Amino acid sequence: MRKKYTDGDLAAFREIFSKAKNIAIITGAGVSAESGVPTFRGAGGYWRKWEAQELASPEAFARNPSRVWEFYHYRREVMLTKDPNPAHLAIAECEERLSKQGRKVTVITQNIDELHHRAGSKNILEIHGSLFKTRCMTCGHEAANYKSPICAALEGKGAPDPDTRDAEIPVQNLPRCEQTGCHGLLRPAVVWFGETLDADILTRAEKVLDSCDLCLVVGTSSVVYPAAMFAPQVAVRGVPVAEFNMENTPATMRFKFHFHGPCGTTLPPALARHETEQE
Repeated sequence: MRKKYTDGDLAAFREIFSKAKNIAIITGAGVSAESGVPTFRGAGGYWRKWEAQELASPEAFARNPSRVWEFYHYRREVMLTKDPNPAHLAIAECEERLSKQGRKVTVITQNIDELHHRAGSKNILEIHGSLFKTRCMTCGHEAANYKSPICAALEGKGAPDPDTRDAEIPVQNLPRCEQTGCHGLLRPAVVWFGETLDADILTRAEKVLDSCDLCLVVGTSSVVYPAAMFAPQVAVRGVPVAEFNMENTPATMRFKFHFHGPCGTTLPPALARHETEQE
């Protein structure tokens, strides 16, 4: 059974939105898909002949760091050619506008592409890390890294076609730590399959969800845990939850609103300035 929305639903959402003081916006791959970002989920979600979960794990990195770095190098380079879409921009504009009214918007994202940052959002919790951060396997140092390519040996590597051969880059030529005297192997500072989320970020996300008076779930399938529990736990508190997605998800029926369609189309009118807002 598909929930459909009407103008009446949008008007009812806008009424709640106009009074909300603390808004949580949970975002997933569907937001970035409209910017042309490969999601590596669903049909066609392969890089060469591997699915993402065969590459995005500590075991895969230990076994073949060159292949995993080729995969992430490809994703970093693709991201540098993509731009935030109207959904990202609507969220960022809403945050900036409401902050001047003493109201708060927090983005809790499963995405690692930093498109929310580039759109201008400031209050972001990246629960799965970022493509543009690295962590040293030896000293643990984390740092932002926007180099293109991230190291000389990866230049021109990472092509996604199934018949591309592995570059087999020697481990000493992969990205290395630049902290004085370290030179350890770097890994992408993202949360891989089988790893736990950063406890500090998770605690901050829980705090936001415990205090929000409106929650939006945008472009996420609500199946990746623990993010899948975020919105339902808000709904259980009796707080209105609005889902913006291309399809119904396992959680849809628990939510007050479901706006069906591309987020870049449905979100901007939902978050636009309400007539009751002060300039």
